[in-house]
Amino acid sequence: MRAPEDAAEIRSALLGLRRSTGLPVAFGGLLPGSGGAGGGGRLRIAELTGASTGVLRGLEIRSGNGLGGRTMALARPCAVADYPVARTISHEYDAAVAAEGLRSVVAVPVVVRRAVRGVLYGALRQPLALGDRVLDAAVAAARDVEQALAVRDEARALLAAAAGAPPGAAPGAWETVREAHGALRALAPRIADEALRGELLAVCGLLASAARPGGGPGRPGPELTAREKDVLSCVAGGATNAAAAQRLGLRPETVKSYLRSAMRKLGAHTRLEAVTAARRAGVLP
Repeated sequence: MRAPEDAAEIRSALLGLRRSTGLPVAFGGLLPGSGGAGGGGRLRIAELTGASTGVLRGLEIRSGNGLGGRTMALARPCAVADYPVARTISHEYDAAVAAEGLRSVVAVPVVVRRAVRGVLYGALRQPLALGDRVLDAAVAAARDVEQALAVRDEARALLAAAAGAPPGAAPGAWETVREAHGALRALAPRIADEALRGELLAVCGLLASAARPGGGPGRPGPELTAREKDVLSCVAGGATNAAAAQRLGLRPETVKSYLRSAMRKLGAHTRLEAVTAARRAGVLP
């Protein structure tokens, strides 16, 4: 497991899987690092819900071994109606599965950018075939984790890129910083984890202040709302109202309203004047 927030995503997905399917047991985990389909990775079961014992916790699953390992190797969902006698899987983990009393099990991969990053399991203690409804719900739970990991990966990459532009950089480098600033502001509202979202917004503030000579405070300006800053950041990158709306998940009319409010506060009559004033006030890099 790479981070506490990643563990929280897995835990939430497993609870949702049990609620949507009625399966009594769900468990799973993420591969360390980036993982990879068929790449010989190893996964440890880190999260369990509904289990009557702790025997599965910490169990190391190797790619290709057992049901989860088969799912990792093939990068697709796999299921067995009766685990102990299933002929489509190997049986390295039979003792742990038997100790928990599991019989019918489904495993679905968590795949981000074509790399397997983890596996979610759902299980019954009876040997029954799991229908399409259960499989669809398991896949949907995995998709929720995939989206959260992809957004977090993008945030981490942007933070790393933003940290690489020192004060005094060439104008071309500042354009890259401004692009990173805009991307971070657009991404922040989509981050569920408050700590990471706060880190992104703090970096946005650092980028804005670093663009000024000496990195000192800018000319005092009006207090802009977070959404007004988001819209100005998009506008500074050349986005139209429609493009900004798509990027921020808003309606074009809403973007126009935020932009009009920001322009009024900044005393600007055009979009360019608004961006210039926002930079002077230290709102934008």
